[in-house]
Amino acid sequence: MADVHTPQQRHTNMAAIRSKDTKPEIIVRRELWKRGFRYRLNHKRLPGHPDLVLRKYRTCIFVNGCFWHGHLVDMKNLENSVCCKIPNTNRDFWVAKILRNKERDKEEQHQLAAMGWHCITVWECELKPSKREKTLDSIAFTLNHIWLQDHHAKVAQYPLVDEEDLQMPMAAENCNETYNQRQ
Repeated sequence: MADVHTPQQRHTNMAAIRSKDTKPEIIVRRELWKRGFRYRLNHKRLPGHPDLVLRKYRTCIFVNGCFWHGHLVDMKNLENSVCCKIPNTNRDFWVAKILRNKERDKEEQHQLAAMGWHCITVWECELKPSKREKTLDSIAFTLNHIWLQDHHAKVAQYPLVDEEDLQMPMAAENCNETYNQRQ
């Protein structure tokens, strides 16, 4: 099937595709902000220019489009996935492009890990309304878990107390009577 657009129309369409401030990215940003997480956008000094950088958590979040980053695509057999369909028109070009994107993503995440950063990848299909809340809860849980691990937070155990040794008034008791009995 031939392309229905002229080369100029195709160029205009492709040029309109943004790499920043995409709808999935804005969904993640708004929800994280509501939950109290603060971040920086598209940090230029880090490999891959992560969509969100949370310095407090030493975490980078990448919000990836399923098509551009080949989500769940079996690249060995070149088969489509549920959320990513490789076009039949100029298929070799698209397969090579998606492969390059996947390899670049992997390399950038390895570089960030070597620098001590944690990486979270959020896929566009995970932000569909039916899965959105679960995905965002998972991100918040992961960020909190990372913070606790990085800060070696320990959960303090409450000391065990025998009730017989403790002479505290019950809620229904008159405090004055109990105080007078102790004197």
